Amino acid sequence: MENREWLADVLECVNLIPTDTFSLIDIYKYVDELREKHPNNQNVEAKIRQQLQVLRDRGLLVFLGDGSYKKVESVSDRL
Repeated sequence: MENREWLADVLECVNLIPTDTFSLIDIYKYVDELREKHPNNQNVEAKIRQQLQVLRDRGLLVFLGDGSYKKVESVSDRL
């Protein structure tokens, strides 16, 4: 359940980014928000990267290299 919550929360942050391509720097702007939602996690940045990999594996993102990602399509409600 915890992992699904993380995935939904990271996906929500991805959807808040207005461009189709984004970098880790863009998603790291939501670290404080995610830390507040998941206060027991001491390594939020690593968890974000992990969840981005899950989104990539599910075909919602493409990893472009060098910490950059591209949204494949509208990724809302695609869990």
